[in-house]
Amino acid sequence: MKPSDIPTRERIVNAASKLFYSAGIRAVSVDAVAEKASLTKRTLYYHFASKDELIAAYLDGRDQPNLALYQRWFAEAQGGPAEKVMALFGNLAKAARQPKWKGCGFLRTAAELADMPGHPAIKTGIAHKKRVEGWLHDVLAEAGAAAPETLSRQIVLLLDGAFAVVLLNRDASYMETAGEAASTLVKAALSAR
Repeated sequence: MKPSDIPTRERIVNAASKLFYSAGIRAVSVDAVAEKASLTKRTLYYHFASKDELIAAYLDGRDQPNLALYQRWFAEAQGGPAEKVMALFGNLAKAARQPKWKGCGFLRTAAELADMPGHPAIKTGIAHKKRVEGWLHDVLAEAGAAAPETLSRQIVLLLDGAFAVVLLNRDASYMETAGEAASTLVKAALSAR
């Protein structure tokens, strides 16, 4: 498919996604996004009223694919719920070992917008993290884990903490260590039923 065959709005979001993830939202100008999408800034603003709206669209575009990836990793993993949860962290550790890995786009964007809690991208990030937590809750409740609300929240804390520490230290083994902790929590919750 030629770039001109892709709908303009999708081309803009694709260009923004590549640039925002690799360089950060504040470092990337609207001009750079328009240039990467091979269109004018005026055309970009026809589709997005502001850069803030474009940033929210960038994160919205990551939401379902990220959740679907977690769900696939979980489904493909061998073993019970504890091993499947640990496999999520193991797959994230593999991803973190890739040179282009820059951490969690939602958390990086939230850090850049920390002084703007009402920003549309912050709301998108919150909704994504809640969807991940809700999915974990559902699979753990279905498995019979005790206190799935607390357990899913603990796993999300381990995930996001691991994202931060791995990004800071550039050592993916922290993700694996967080996975071991999550597995231990799941085993304890399953034995408490």
